[in-house]
Amino acid sequence: MQQSRAHLWFIGPALALMVVILLIPIAIAAGLSLTDYSLGNSGAEFVGLENYEKIFTRSTYEKMFGATFRYVFVVVPLTVGLGLGAAMMIHSLGRIGDIYKTIYFLPVMAALIAMAIVWEFAFHPTIGVVNATLERGCGTILENWAWYAKGCERTFPLWLNDRDYAIWTVSFIGIWQGFGFNMVLYLAGLTSIPPSLYDAAEMDGAQSGWDRFRLVTWPMLGPTTVFVITISFIRTFQVFDMVEAFYPQGGGPSKSVYVMMFAIYEKGIQQNLMGIGAAITVVFLAFVMILTLIQRWFVERRTHYV
Repeated sequence: MQQSRAHLWFIGPALALMVVILLIPIAIAAGLSLTDYSLGNSGAEFVGLENYEKIFTRSTYEKMFGATFRYVFVVVPLTVGLGLGAAMMIHSLGRIGDIYKTIYFLPVMAALIAMAIVWEFAFHPTIGVVNATLERGCGTILENWAWYAKGCERTFPLWLNDRDYAIWTVSFIGIWQGFGFNMVLYLAGLTSIPPSLYDAAEMDGAQSGWDRFRLVTWPMLGPTTVFVITISFIRTFQVFDMVEAFYPQGGGPSKSVYVMMFAIYEKGIQQNLMGIGAAITVVFLAFVMILTLIQRWFVERRTHYV
């Protein structure tokens, strides 16, 4: 490499593309976050850290952080765990597992905007299938287990319009939509594990399925798990279309679903406050980078690469 510059012709286009579509926009956003710029204005005044002060002091943005982190730290572990469980089940079923693979992956391929409309009807308080199913189940309890009837309520919450339930309902839909993607990634990891390792583990005394998973499967899935967790964090932080479909006017009841991507859209696009929108974007990128680095450091310490 010291004698030839041929390698620059290979890495140069990729580096130039990264600078143009990644680093320059981030630098522009960081610059706009220090101003009160809005589209249509001929100029902008420098306001320093005023936009960031608003983000970390006003109650609206406190709700934004709360909704975002609740969604992320519920959806990520459950999509990773369910994806791993579904992948192991399908891998053990052989060819018949392709049917389940298709079923579990369908939500990933479906347009989430269209699925949001379906879920909105499913969670409707009067005609929705969710409350209808719960009501039928309560009727069965009242008829057959009178001693348990006290714990069965006939009135059910407004799942998408109750501030105490809205974020958890949206999280449930995010889990339903996301775990199939992780399942496919884990399936790829499972197929790369040599069967001879299981034979060797069995000869060493690993007779139960749990022992084989603990001693062979999980360590060998280390690199896959690092990638899955990283991608899951990024995907969940980017949740927007589902929130916008359910709550186009702003963040759900009492802004309980006011996630960061929707806040960027509301401030930067709807209200044309590009300065505060850019500041939220910079904070968003910082959170994603910090959490990604932390989880990569934590997971890779326990990862075995072969």
